[in-house]
Amino acid sequence: MADQKKAAKTGTEKTPSLAQLIADQDPAKLQTLSMTMTEAMRESHALIMDIMNSGALPAEAGKPDPLFVGQSFARLGQSLAGNPAGLMAANMKLWQGLMEIWSDVSMGAVKPGKKDRRFSDTEWTENPVYNALKRTYELNTEWMMSLVASADGLDDAEKEKAKFYIRQTIDAFAPTNFFATNPAALRALISSGGDSVLRGLRHARQDYRKGGGKLTISQSDETPFKLGENIATADGQVVFRNDLIEVLQYTPSTEKVHDRPLLIYTPWINKFYILDLREENSMIRWLVSQGFSVFVVSWRSADETTKDFDWDDYVQQGGYAAVAATLKASGAKKLNAVGYCIGGTMLSGLLAHMARNGDDRIASATFFASQADFKKAGDLLVLTDKATIDHVEGVIEDNGGLMPGEVMRDTFNWLRPVDLVWRYVVDNYMLGKSPRPFDLLYWNADQTNIPGPTHLTYLRNLYHQNDLAEGRFKVLGDTVNLGDVNIPIMVQASRDDHICPYDSVYRAATLYGGKTTFLLAGSGHIAGVVNHPDAKKYQHWISDELPTTAGEWLDSAKETPGSWWPYWAKWLKRRSGKLVEARKPKASKKLGKAPGTYAQKRLEDIAEERTAC
Repeated sequence: MADQKKAAKTGTEKTPSLAQLIADQDPAKLQTLSMTMTEAMRESHALIMDIMNSGALPAEAGKPDPLFVGQSFARLGQSLAGNPAGLMAANMKLWQGLMEIWSDVSMGAVKPGKKDRRFSDTEWTENPVYNALKRTYELNTEWMMSLVASADGLDDAEKEKAKFYIRQTIDAFAPTNFFATNPAALRALISSGGDSVLRGLRHARQDYRKGGGKLTISQSDETPFKLGENIATADGQVVFRNDLIEVLQYTPSTEKVHDRPLLIYTPWINKFYILDLREENSMIRWLVSQGFSVFVVSWRSADETTKDFDWDDYVQQGGYAAVAATLKASGAKKLNAVGYCIGGTMLSGLLAHMARNGDDRIASATFFASQADFKKAGDLLVLTDKATIDHVEGVIEDNGGLMPGEVMRDTFNWLRPVDLVWRYVVDNYMLGKSPRPFDLLYWNADQTNIPGPTHLTYLRNLYHQNDLAEGRFKVLGDTVNLGDVNIPIMVQASRDDHICPYDSVYRAATLYGGKTTFLLAGSGHIAGVVNHPDAKKYQHWISDELPTTAGEWLDSAKETPGSWWPYWAKWLKRRSGKLVEARKPKASKKLGKAPGTYAQKRLEDIAEERTAC
């Protein structure tokens, strides 16, 4: 008893095993558990009735395999049949591994296996049965991935597709995703007297109702957040609006600013305020504090007004219109531009079109995690082959000409299913936890619709055909060439970016005709970009060289701790002109204040408007 008190005081008390928890159950606890599980059964029945009565069927109900996953696995099987020696070697390694695991089980031995957050419960490392289950899952994972390596009859694209869908299958069948084989879920069931299961079922019902007949997993408690009040609060004004964009000008915080303004083209797949979530990590606020006149493009989520807009509309009414609006509001003759993700892809084409036509109003450009060459575009290439694009075209037709934001959200979530799907299935539904407020995940869920023609151009002409990099892409009727772009350029990429892999981004850096600087940041697509210097997180790599490949570049690059923003700011200041009296944005009752009206319109608002029409 004294040892238990001492352990509790020092925080070292060991988590009781499942066997111990079960043994500690007395009749009163068992009665409570029985009563709660009876209520859970009623809740489960209610969930089933919600599904049956919703009348909502997936658009793919009549298409059992719209992405041709079965076809990919069939091709893999055919290829393996042509390499019996490779298949036999993989199977022998599997059987040897299984024999070793079961030998350890028979002796009660455990081995740690690979480090994986999903298997953090102590049962996985201390209970021989659970340990064997974990190791068997890891062994099967290695075996399944080795099958692709043995499939010599598949080309690179087919191999990547097979790897992608095998990984999705492996992640889905992790033992942690099933209640009976998740010790943490069983532990919560016993410890809570069944209340965790009841809460989990209620969370599932809420998410199903929220999705309007489709399970939409909550990643965050969204209720505390309100744009303009506790996120996206940087002070500014809307200085321009058309049917596609709002241009936001931010209020200076220094007495003097650089003469040349900075215009940021954010992605239209998400909303601009990823650059202004909180005061302590706001890139917009930081840039303003460095003496830059900051302008940001906020894109309209596609609706009945913009559903037919094509890529040229985004260049003309987005790219060119924002340049004109920024120069008019600032009184400057030239500006520096930034393009983030797909906003950068648009900017690349815009710059090439401007160069072709002698338009020099953009003096320099910076690209954040943005691709212009899609030959090595990572996992998204799997979802941009001809068959998948044809399927997407059908989705757009089924949704009245729009690429729904919900579909885009699901697509990006399934690129990282362990972190963005299965984690919340376990936490919300199996452990009965309520999602916590998290501004980044609130932003992630605040998706936008995309006009069908624009999205299909992105998938077909850019991803699938790589027209922009290979000199075939047309902008406003002109075939453009990135080699014509001779202005100073900085290209930023993130080392762990799964959406825009850094070696893919690097390929674009070699295409521009002028002096290009490549910079690599630590972390991924969001945290690699939005990394405030005060956070003192991650690192970045810099090199003046621009060799043929990203690997060669990294070999010559210098690693520096912390954020890359200060290095970029020095580069940008040299190209931003002299210091002048700070220009405050003009207030307009008609246009309103930042964050503007387009950012505040959510998908459900657009759905209601379309229904009313």
